[in-house]
Amino acid sequence: MIEILVSWLQQGFKFAAFLALAALGEMIIEKSGSLNLGTPGTMCVGAASGFISVFLYANSVAAPNPLVLILLALTVAFLSAMLMGLVFGFFTVTLRINQNVIGLIMTIFGTGLAKFLSDFFVKTESGNARCQAAFEVFTAKIPFLSDSLGFVSKVLFNYGFLFYLTIVLAIGVALFFKKTRTGLNLRAVGENPATADAAGISVTRYKYLASCIGSGLVGVAGIFCTMEFKSGAWAVADIDSIEAFGWLAVALVIFALWKPINLLWGSLVFSICYWAYMYLPQMLGITVSDDLAQMLPYIITILVLIVINLRKSRENQGPAALGLAYFREER
Repeated sequence: MIEILVSWLQQGFKFAAFLALAALGEMIIEKSGSLNLGTPGTMCVGAASGFISVFLYANSVAAPNPLVLILLALTVAFLSAMLMGLVFGFFTVTLRINQNVIGLIMTIFGTGLAKFLSDFFVKTESGNARCQAAFEVFTAKIPFLSDSLGFVSKVLFNYGFLFYLTIVLAIGVALFFKKTRTGLNLRAVGENPATADAAGISVTRYKYLASCIGSGLVGVAGIFCTMEFKSGAWAVADIDSIEAFGWLAVALVIFALWKPINLLWGSLVFSICYWAYMYLPQMLGITVSDDLAQMLPYIITILVLIVINLRKSRENQGPAALGLAYFREER
């Protein structure tokens, strides 16, 4: 029983971490007033481009440098996803096209692009590939803590560096929104762009920066998923599952009430529910439908939305201008 619980928690923490990182990127975008439904496609592009870069590098040298593997994967994933955010910003901020439409198009384009890049660059007989060198670097454990504290070590200190970086980033972004002038300006743009513009804040600049940086984090979440959750393995079929995880990240932003710290525990709730079908039968002898269990995070999100709207608390609502194009001439 204890071993099953430990396995469930380990799976839950790994899944929750990259989900929280993707949701954090989407939250930064939404705080600026832009609703980017292209997050799933962006996550696929980041995962594919990051894996391809380390796969080609590892196969071209006899002894891949661990630092180069990390920097290459993170940089390529971040920049490729940031480019997706730049394209989204151009269509929604400059051209002011409907954000929902552009977001859905970006998801379709991103998943298609990821599959094309995989077919073109990752050429193996089976169609599947694995980068063992990168996997070992990304999943390297913390010395001493990972094996000296028993249950605590297995549950809390048995992950790679991106797991802990995600926690630091969530706390950092929360402080950024609350304590810094730039963060407050970004929130002002998302709440009332006309007022922010009148106060001398560049609405266009903040929306572009939020879109690019937020999308970059979504891309890093994609390579995080590939290297730690999928054990450094890659197949074209994985792109569809990563896309599904991207939609979970969008739902998680709503569940977390647009608060970065809530992402940390909210992602764990999503994760535990998502993997219940695998572990509950082993623990309690109860058969749980795969599809039903994987629907739970979305059902929980809907219930949270109902509660929020019944309470009518402004503090727990999203940015007031979320999803709305800003027309400066109408100010």
